[in-house]
Amino acid sequence: MMKDKSVPLRKKLLIVLGIIYLVSPIDLIPAVLFPIAWMDDLVVWIWILLHLKDELDKYWVGEKAEDLSKKYKGKDIIDDATYKVDVQDSKESDDGK
Repeated sequence: MMKDKSVPLRKKLLIVLGIIYLVSPIDLIPAVLFPIAWMDDLVVWIWILLHLKDELDKYWVGEKAEDLSKKYKGKDIIDDATYKVDVQDSKESDDGK
């Protein structure tokens, strides 16, 4: 992803800054509070991953699910479906003529 020219520079910079924040001694929560101190790093990386989700999906090697919501948006088409329309004649509709 870092060598791909189609990825915007700001997204690459976000990853680099996230790595720098992870290894830097400066944190929002001081290291003295050991179990809680990793929470700020975790929150930052969750935010980065959610922010880059669409870009990272391009590089996913596993099976990709097809997103049909964009392909059929606004369409009322159903293929390969059988249906039957029953029309019932009622005496009320015949009497009204």
